[in-house]
Order: sequence, then structure tokens, then C-alpha cells
Amino acid sequence: MPRRLTGVRLIIASHNPGKIGEIAELLAPYQVETIGAGALGLPEPEETGSTFEENAALKARLAAEASGLPSLADDSGLVVPALGGAPGIYSARWAGPNKDFRRAMERVHSQLGNRDRSAHFVAVLALAWPEGDAALFRGEVYGQLTWPPRGERGFGYDPIFIADGHQQTFGEMQPSEKHRISHRARAFEKLVRTCFGD
Repeated sequence: MPRRLTGVRLIIASHNPGKIGEIAELLAPYQVETIGAGALGLPEPEETGSTFEENAALKARLAAEASGLPSLADDSGLVVPALGGAPGIYSARWAGPNKDFRRAMERVHSQLGNRDRSAHFVAVLALAWPEGDAALFRGEVYGQLTWPPRGERGFGYDPIFIADGHQQTFGEMQPSEKHRISHRARAFEKLVRTCFGD
């Protein structure tokens, strides 16, 4: 059973500033001090898992072992059924070494062509402790892809994704609105119930 997190210092096992900022904002109400893995000089591990769960757990465990502190990692991505689930766990890698998500969005658009534009985002949060305990929390949000990209907010594929029941892309939404409905927010709700609940 995962332990409670209130009052701890927590490593966010990511080198992605957008992801670190989003997770830190979600944690802000819970008296948790967060620090990004890069700020501690922790290396960015190679993601060798074949699922979101495996990659999230790998990143969280390595950061917890290296820092001696509890660590929260996220593995997330865009899943497009018409592309056989791609980019999926390779979502960041589609952006190349320079993390050029404009290029990644163009690749999704060109490969998709006129096929079904249904898509969903997946986020898996892995919470690991230095002693080896770990817990996983998965969230998903379904919607449609649009082109051209719209909005400068968010990060990654946000400017081409419109969640079901909404008109704006994640790239156009205010962060507070996105935090209510996103895949990461849904995974985070499960973490909160487990680690901060009564």
C-alpha cells in the first residue's frame, strides 16, 4: 500500500519543463515540496519498457534510488488507433533529439491522412520510494485530432488534441481548465485518493 505523501520532499523524475511544471501545480495544494530530476543532476534514463506503466516505474525507481527521496514519474503519450496506437510510448521520441513537437505533430498529421481522427492521451504516474515500494496510477482522456495546430499553451501534442465535449485544443485551454480534465489530472486524482485521502 502506498504511503502518505504530505510534508515530504518529492522528486519529479522528468527533464521536461512542461511536465515538471504541470505536476508541480497539481501537487501545490498538498504541502509537498517538489524538485525536478534535472535540478539534482540526475541522469535521464533510457525508456526501455514496452508500456507506459513499465517506463513510468523505471524512471521513478531510478530517481528514488539515486536521490534517496520518494520520486514521482510520468510516462504519457498520444495514442492514435488509426496509426496502430502510434506514437504511443514513443510520443517524445517522435519529436526527435531537439524535442521539436511541431515536427512530431506534422508526422502524425501526414501519416494519418484522411483516416479516423479519434485519439486519446494516456498518462501513468509511478510513485516510488527509495526502499523499492512503488505504485501506479493511470489516466486517459479521449477526443479528436485537429489540423492545423491551435494554441500556444501546454506542451507536446496539446495544440492538435480536442477532448470530447470541448471546442478548444489543450493548447488553447487555460491551464486550470486542462488540469480538470486531462489524462494527467485523472491519474493524479487516483494518486490523491491513495496518498492524501482520509
